[in-house]
Amino acid sequence: MGKEQKARVIFHVDMDAFFASVEQRDHPEYRGKPLVIGGLSGRGVVSTCSYEARRYGVHSAMPMGEAQRRCPQAVFLPGDYARYREASAEVFQMFTAFAPVVEPLSIDEAFLDMTGMERLIESPRAYAVRLKEEIRQRVGLVASIGIAPNKFLAKVASDLEKPDGLVVVPPDAAGVRAFLWPLPVRRIWGVGEKMARHLAALHVRTVGDLARMDSARLRAQFGAKTAAQLHALSFGLDDRPVAPRSEAKSIGKEETFARDLRRQEDIDGVLLRLAEQVGWRLRCAGKKARTIQIKVRRGDFTTWTRSRTLAAPTCYDEDIYEAAVTLYRALAPAGGIRLLGISAQNFGAAEELSLFDAERPQKKENLYRAIDGLKQRFGENIIGHGHT
Repeated sequence: MGKEQKARVIFHVDMDAFFASVEQRDHPEYRGKPLVIGGLSGRGVVSTCSYEARRYGVHSAMPMGEAQRRCPQAVFLPGDYARYREASAEVFQMFTAFAPVVEPLSIDEAFLDMTGMERLIESPRAYAVRLKEEIRQRVGLVASIGIAPNKFLAKVASDLEKPDGLVVVPPDAAGVRAFLWPLPVRRIWGVGEKMARHLAALHVRTVGDLARMDSARLRAQFGAKTAAQLHALSFGLDDRPVAPRSEAKSIGKEETFARDLRRQEDIDGVLLRLAEQVGWRLRCAGKKARTIQIKVRRGDFTTWTRSRTLAAPTCYDEDIYEAAVTLYRALAPAGGIRLLGISAQNFGAAEELSLFDAERPQKKENLYRAIDGLKQRFGENIIGHGHT
């Protein structure tokens, strides 16, 4: 027989109410108040909200209009995503200092594989306490951490005692069952509201109920593939490795409108605003892009994308705007426009020079340094280009 494989030690680190926490960190007047961040138009949705707002039933992905009805006294913000990315970069630098393998899941959460570090740390729990405290001291934010023998269990654990949670799942089978089986079946990945109702009709309300369900009956209800996945997860089985992810392939911004746009001057104004936001994000990321893409959606949900590759990579607003306007006018969509988006792709490093760059007047470089300095101090929307 082969040697028994040693249990893995996986952390799932999740920053609590990340966007809202950054705002409350940087703006003392927001602390202790319900705070909602997201699209402020009639069709906007909540990106995140503070725990004070959650007490009123506000949650991520809720239509902004519903959030305003439930909590009219809240502070509503469109969000400063460049600032959130800066905070995220600081946190992820700490992750890589603490763990040999880091898998980002989003801007505010990651898996950390600590397997093999047992000789270097006092205990996984003590190491997690150190990480949480260092994030609090250095970045001024709060994290919740789940520790478990696999990714599924670690993610479930990190969510159980938010905010500022720390939950450790025992690595043995009996400990996993004691942790997992009393939980609602909705804790299982892939069990949404509809499937939960279906399972409740079968008297399956907890993960333990699901684990004890007859396999043949489970296959008959959900098919062989889904049944096998549900059965494995109900026993806390998950063998996926923690795998570092490649860099993002594009940087973009899109906007959905409360009323469809019809006037060309309004469309041009939005494209300019989007170009400024994409240019700012590129410069924050230290990137230039050779390819600019637009996304256009009509009121009837017909959607197009069009792209253009530039002669030289850019991170400058007017270059992005010129490419976007050219693409839009070549497309010439009829009817009202529900959504516009611009994304930049095909990256090079911002310091990469070309013949075009060598001839760029120093005045332009100085202008963008001044603009970016203002944005860093006062927020992304402090200044923009005018258009006629």
